[in-house]
Amino acid sequence: MQTVIHAEKLSKHFGDFKAVSEISFNVQTGEIFGFLGANGAGKTTAMRMLCGLSIPTSGKASVAGFDVFKQTEQIKKNIGYMSQKFSLYEDLTVTENIRFFGGIYGLSNAELKEKSELLINQLGLQNETKKLVGALPLGWKQKLSFSVAVLHNPKIVFLDEPTGGVDPVTRRQFWDLIYEAAERGVTIFVTTHYMDEAEYCNRVSIMVDGKIEALDSPTGLKEQFNADSMNEVFFELARGAKRNGD
Repeated sequence: MQTVIHAEKLSKHFGDFKAVSEISFNVQTGEIFGFLGANGAGKTTAMRMLCGLSIPTSGKASVAGFDVFKQTEQIKKNIGYMSQKFSLYEDLTVTENIRFFGGIYGLSNAELKEKSELLINQLGLQNETKKLVGALPLGWKQKLSFSVAVLHNPKIVFLDEPTGGVDPVTRRQFWDLIYEAAERGVTIFVTTHYMDEAEYCNRVSIMVDGKIEALDSPTGLKEQFNADSMNEVFFELARGAKRNGD
């Protein structure tokens, strides 16, 4: 297994506020790596550093073999990214969005035609291709957004709270798409505050107040904390962090 994301004491400060404080971890090829924590724990800030969108304050990190300080453009070319807020253009049609982002990713016309047809058939959007994306239900928007993020076969895809606001059935369908991508060798780095989604990951790190307080497989974490669910694990960590803070 090859390490495709490496972080060593990675930190991001905004003045005196430590949004991310000396986090260290590795992610392997094809792994579904969950980056969990409550809102404000530092998950999105950490992801932005790894995506080359924000320069760290200190530490070391590499993504797909490229340095997050010096090679941010190379990182961007080798990853897919789906932001917390819906990231496609709502005033363009389904087909227009696919073509637009495929062009940004450098796909040839032949590749774009082939991948567009495959994507539309996979999602069952054959009758929706000429509809404005803004008219689609949120669940369809999210699934389309993810599919576009992996259109160019990136080595790694970063997903920031991808299932926020969608119903449980759509959440499950979205994770089916994640599994399919992982089976193709795509590494998935996903942030979420839904603790039950940790069960879908190969390994999970849990952030509390900018620090990684635990990192293991879901089964390993539940055994470590003698818990029946990831929610219980998280609450134990949060209580422990609060006691230490006091």
